[in-house]
Amino acid sequence: MIYIKTSSKKDVLIHIGIMLSLLAIIVLSFFFIYLPSTTNHGESITVPDLSGMKVDAVEEFLESRDLRYEINDSTFISNKPASIVLTQYPKAGEKVKENRKIYITVTTNNPPNVEMPKLVDISLKSAQMLLQSYELQEGSIKYVPNLAQNLVLKQEFNGKEIAPGTKLPKGSKIDLTVGDGVGKDDFTLQNVVGMTLEEAKVVIEGSSLVIGSILYDGNSSEPTGTVIKQNPAADSNIRVGEVVDLWVSGTGPDTNE
Repeated sequence: MIYIKTSSKKDVLIHIGIMLSLLAIIVLSFFFIYLPSTTNHGESITVPDLSGMKVDAVEEFLESRDLRYEINDSTFISNKPASIVLTQYPKAGEKVKENRKIYITVTTNNPPNVEMPKLVDISLKSAQMLLQSYELQEGSIKYVPNLAQNLVLKQEFNGKEIAPGTKLPKGSKIDLTVGDGVGKDDFTLQNVVGMTLEEAKVVIEGSSLVIGSILYDGNSSEPTGTVIKQNPAADSNIRVGEVVDLWVSGTGPDTNE
């Protein structure tokens, strides 16, 4: 045993001071010299780029770099497999301390549900834009006889009509039935050859048909402004909304002026 001989109170205080100083030196050396040299304590680590990696590979990859990870969000993307890293925080290239947790967002194979919008009775173009805004996909488009051209008449999912507000997976394909602008029932086209152009227009438009091209024939022997040919021909079967082209004698619409 070591005895410290002191002859005064001052000597006692000096010895206590020396012992405390030695203790402080030992403690500081442990934390600032020994620990950093054995555990790389205090060194910064460059965050690696995890984007595109499978989650299964992330843990081992980060452990080898003294880092950890945590999945803080997942997103469904139709053209990507599940468990792929999309984003991370901190970002790749940033400097962090060891054992720092990297938060990642990954893909999932379970798409969230969205509500089916009402597409019936709006135009095809509007329906396509609405599907996109709801993150749904356009499926097949079926045209059926109907005077309302390009008007959506029916919306279906997996072969069955689906009501607005129904929940279905994001990215689902919606099939549409659309009017083709032509009536459903056939009737016989009246003969307008020999009529004036104005008379022929009255007959054709009165039958809910559409005037198509009007072509002029300056070599015709018929009176100017007379219909000399029609397409489809007279007595053809035609449907409401279809187009009828006319050939007229004369050189143009200003001939009668």
